[in-house]
Parts: sequence; C-alpha cells; structure tokens
Amino acid sequence: MRHAIASLVWVICLVYSPLHAQNAKLRQEVEQTMMKATTFMVEKAAVNGGYVWYYLPDFSRRWGEMEAYPTMIWLQHPGTTSMGHLFLDLYQATGNEYYYRAAQKAAAAIIWGQSPEGGWNYMIDFAGDRSLRNWYGTIGKNGWRLEEFQHYYGNATFDDDVTSDAARFLLRIYLTKMDPAYKPALDKAIGFILNSQYPAGGWPQRFPLKYDFNKQGHPDYTSFYTFNDDVIWENIHFLMQCYEVLGEARFLDPIRRGMEFYLLSQDACGAWGYQMNMAMETAGARTYEPTAFMPAPTCTNAFLLLKFYQFTGDKKFLQAVPKSIAWLEQTQLPANEIDGSRTHPTFVEIGTNRPLYVHRKGSNVKYGTYYTDYNSQHLLSHYNGKREVRLHELKAEYQRLASLPEESVTEGSPLKPGRYAGIGTPQQEIDLTKDHFDMVPKEETVRMLLGDLDPEGRWLVKHGSFSHPYAGDGQKQEATDQFCSTNVGDETDTSPFRDPSDQLYLSTGDYLRNMHLLLNYWKQLAGSPTSSIHAKPSGK
Repeated sequence: MRHAIASLVWVICLVYSPLHAQNAKLRQEVEQTMMKATTFMVEKAAVNGGYVWYYLPDFSRRWGEMEAYPTMIWLQHPGTTSMGHLFLDLYQATGNEYYYRAAQKAAAAIIWGQSPEGGWNYMIDFAGDRSLRNWYGTIGKNGWRLEEFQHYYGNATFDDDVTSDAARFLLRIYLTKMDPAYKPALDKAIGFILNSQYPAGGWPQRFPLKYDFNKQGHPDYTSFYTFNDDVIWENIHFLMQCYEVLGEARFLDPIRRGMEFYLLSQDACGAWGYQMNMAMETAGARTYEPTAFMPAPTCTNAFLLLKFYQFTGDKKFLQAVPKSIAWLEQTQLPANEIDGSRTHPTFVEIGTNRPLYVHRKGSNVKYGTYYTDYNSQHLLSHYNGKREVRLHELKAEYQRLASLPEESVTEGSPLKPGRYAGIGTPQQEIDLTKDHFDMVPKEETVRMLLGDLDPEGRWLVKHGSFSHPYAGDGQKQEATDQFCSTNVGDETDTSPFRDPSDQLYLSTGDYLRNMHLLLNYWKQLAGSPTSSIHAKPSGK
C-alpha cells in the first residue's frame, strides 16, 4: 500500500509540476498584458486622468456619448468613473501601486469637474465654461436624438448614474487606504444627493433645479421626479452603501423616504411611467417619450418593492406587487406582435392600456419631429418601441418571498440592527462597485486577448461609435421618412452611430471588458475569488 501511494504521489507530481509551471507562465503573461494595456490608456489616452469612449488611433477625433473636444472627458459608463473602478479592482487584486496611482488620477479628474453644489454633469471640459458652452451650442445642439445635450444647463445630472457612481467611486477610493484627502469631495457629493432629494422621497433628473428648456412646447422635464435610468434607486443604493461603511444614522430617513416614494408614485392600476410632475402625475420627457405608463420600468420598480420588503420586513412593499403583475399581464402584446423576447410595448396609453408607438419624420434637429400613434411599423431604431419584461421572474420572486416568514425575509438586511458578520471591518470588506463582471473566460479566449494586443498596448476594434463632424445647423426642410428608422439623420445631425467601415478605433469599453476578463482569469489562476463580497442589493 505504501508503495502504491508513493507511486501515485510521484505520478501526480509528474503531471502537476508542468501544469503548475504552465499556469504560472500564463498568469505572468496575463499580468504583463494587463499592465501594458493599462499603461497605454493612462499615459496616452487619458486627459488629466480622464477618458472618453472611443478614439481614432491617432487621437484626431474622439467620442463620449457624442463627439468630444480634446480637452473633454466623459463620466458615465464606459468612461472615467468606470475606469477608476477598474483601476481599484486591479490594485486590490494585484497590490501593484501603478494601478492605484491610475485610480488617483481618475479621481483627480472627477474632483476637478465636481460642481460647486457637489454633483457632476455628463462630461468635464478642462478648457472650462467658455469651451463647454461652445460645445453645447454646436455639437450638442445638433444631436437630433440626444435632446439632453441640446441645452446647456450648467448644473449636475443623475441621468445614467453620473453623479451617484462618481460619488461611489470617491467613497471607494477614500476607503481603500482611508485617505482623508478624498473626504471633502466625498462629503460634498453626499451633501448634494441629500439636498437634492424632494420631501416626498424622489429625486429630479438634474439639480439645482432648472426650468428653461421647453422643446417644441414640451415642459422642461429635468425637475420632475425621475425613474428613468434608475435615478431614484441608484441614489437610494448609494446612501445604503454610505450607511453600511460610514455608519451614520442620518442616512436612514432619506433611504426610507426614497423607498416609500415607490408606493406614493405607483398608480392605482399598478403601473409607473418614467417621470412624474410636481402634481404627482405621470409625465413625458424628451419629445420621443410621451406621457404614458411603461411596462419595463413597472417591472423594475416592482422588483425593487420586493427588495425593499427584504430590507425592511414591511409588508406594504410586498402587498403593492400583485397589482403590478396584473397590469403587466393585461398589457402584454398579442403573440403576433411579440418580437423575440420583447413581449410588451415601451409605452402604454393611460386609461386605455393601448400600445403607443413613437415615430419621427424630417432630417435633422431643426427640421425634424417625433410623433406618436398606434402603428407598430417603422419604429425608431435608437429607442426600441417594444421591450423585454421579466414577468415570469417577477411572479416567481413574489411567490417565493410571500411564502417566507418575516425573519427569513429580512435576514442579512443592512438596514436592520445587528452585529457585523463579515471579516474585518465593513470599510475593507463590503463591495462598493456598481456592476460586476464576474465571467471567467476560457483559456483560448485569454490567449486570443493576449495575441490581439498590438505592440503599442492597444486593443483596436472596428465599428466604433462615429458621428458626422459639426457642419452647422440643419438646412433641409422636407418632411421625409428617409431617417424614420435610422440612428442618425442628415449630414448636420451630430448624433453618434456605428461606423460600418473597417476603420479602427481605440475603445474604452472594449478595454474595460478585456481587462475584466483577464483579471478574473488571473485571479482564478492565483486561486483567489473573482469578486469580493456582494453586499449591494440588485433591483434589476
């Protein structure tokens, strides 16, 4: 038996040693590739530590959500804030100070662009207000489908998680080394989110409040209570993270009011729209967002009610869900109108539950318009007329939670009094990232990524986001249908679209994706988990 065991150990060693050496070599190659790609982004692509979304390889043009000046950076994903989060991920996994310094540079750029009140706009222009006003008056003004950029407000936005995720990144970098240098900007951001909350518990899209952009007779919607892009939820989520890691009781009342606003704003039929005016009436926003109920946000909000029930144990959140389920069942499209997984219309007429569809005619901002009818043909390409709704998952989660005793429902809730059950302290252990990329790629994918990095340290891609250069305001006045289902109008429309040519681009989004894949694989080879504690709730 002893000889058999010894022989088995010898065989295992023969197999394991080359495999271990092979893994160590591949892990080293992955580590070198991550550093090379990051060095290029930090040293060549960054502007004062910040990033946009796409660049031509020679940096002669660049784009965020729209074309950017060379002095500009973009915040929302996949821009500067996402890059900062990645750099902290890399630092925490590898301990390499270069990544932490890259995160510090991103933080410096974000802090530079923080508004006096404490929030952030979509972009930061290091050339200042004069340059930014010129951008809004030229490129921004002529983006036909991008109405949020057609007017310069001079304030901050919660749209696309811009302010809350920038604040979250500052919270995270502050706690990484407990560096008090980041505390003033963090406190300012927290104050902004607290001060901008309405007494009823919701938040506007932009703050300080403005009312000065009335487009084609539509009221300025930016002061309305806003669910679009999870404005209210993301602010609640950030305040909950603050409560967990900063431990201050002052966050509890804003969190509670934010959660209860979902009940206050739910229509008697169980539905929500994207916005509500100050009279608590469902309201439209951009000219292609009519006053209507919306199945996809209704499903998302109902999931959040279930999450709030798990946080609080208060059954009023649970009891509000069945009427949302019933309304979603009533508004599902007929079988012949369903497009793949898109089972519901984007917009539903209030009072009739009829699907509403948005169309456009014309050729540019100046001579173009959006309109609504009941015709499901020739829909917009930039704003889907039908949406996927996770109704079956919602019903299953409701049934699951309704069958549990309250003590089981609220187990582990960060809002319930209790002793911290993690390892160490919350400041080091609770995950403060917004989204997770936990996929661990196969070895062949990793080797492909290693081979695709060019000698300069770039992953270059085709079909990037492109746009017509600014060419002045629109001149063509014909009421054409030529652009009814395109992402972009005529040559004066500065809205971005996918470049169909073989032109190569440097893509920040592809860099982020590739780096997450490599990092997860590197951690797997090292025997460490692909992510830290998932303490944040998921309402989506």
